[in-house]
Amino acid sequence: MIDLTRVRAFIIAAETLSFSETSKQMNLTQPTISHHIKTLEKNLGVQLFERKGNQLVLTEAGTMLIPWARKLIAQSNQIKDMMEAIQDRAVGNLRIACSAASGKYVLPHLAARFRNRFPDVLVSILPCASGEVAKKLLKEEAHLAVVTHEFDSPSIQSQTLYVDTIRMIVPSGHPWGGSDDITPCDLLDQKIIMREPTSGSRRVVLSELSKHDIQYEDLNVFMELGNAEGIVQAVGAGYGISFVTENLALEAKALGKVEIVDLGGWALHRRVFMVRRSLNSPQRVTEAFWSFVHDPSNRDLLPLPFNL
Repeated sequence: MIDLTRVRAFIIAAETLSFSETSKQMNLTQPTISHHIKTLEKNLGVQLFERKGNQLVLTEAGTMLIPWARKLIAQSNQIKDMMEAIQDRAVGNLRIACSAASGKYVLPHLAARFRNRFPDVLVSILPCASGEVAKKLLKEEAHLAVVTHEFDSPSIQSQTLYVDTIRMIVPSGHPWGGSDDITPCDLLDQKIIMREPTSGSRRVVLSELSKHDIQYEDLNVFMELGNAEGIVQAVGAGYGISFVTENLALEAKALGKVEIVDLGGWALHRRVFMVRRSLNSPQRVTEAFWSFVHDPSNRDLLPLPFNL
């Protein structure tokens, strides 16, 4: 029989390539970790690690075992969650991947409120590139995810979490500061700092500009950045103008880094979704958070959906 503690030790050792670090994370002695790995190797009849100088490396067998070991641990957690569900309790770990820039302003508050209601659940919020979300869900590395687009897949279920607003920011002292009559054509003469091609806010901005026959190629794009905070720093330094989520824009304005331009008539909104794997037997913890986010007590955090 395979001992799950030994499997967990293997997974951490495979990720860190260090028995010393594994012992710290598991709060066990290093000799105990070595014993767990050697016993697991004996039970499986293969060598999982080998030494190359002072470096610990995975063998081919060890590399092949990683996804199966993770699946085994995930299934053991599901069994535990299912038994807890019978008792109508939410207990365990909840991992939420987040690829929406505005999610980091909303999710910590939701997680804290959820923890107050379900004190036996530990919530972890994981930053994630949008292209990695589906993989994390399907590989069970995350239970839920917050994204800026729906998935056209029967294996992933989604619900609208909130509606996000995108705001234009300009450097302090910019002539547009305080203006409310900026037109799309006015952008053609400005240096613009854009998000990366997969960004949800970029899609919203380009979609709105296309209504005025303005395409990406028509813009004077100074540079592209894959980080919203980096864009704020670049705009604050005077390198150009840009568009970021409202929460970040308001925070940057309060710190005196940028000014916000009120674009009357511009429809710069997007839906932000919460997604999960479609399951025949939903996990109690996942179900609890899935339902909790739209509890009336959270309306101050989540702008109510409207037709876009």
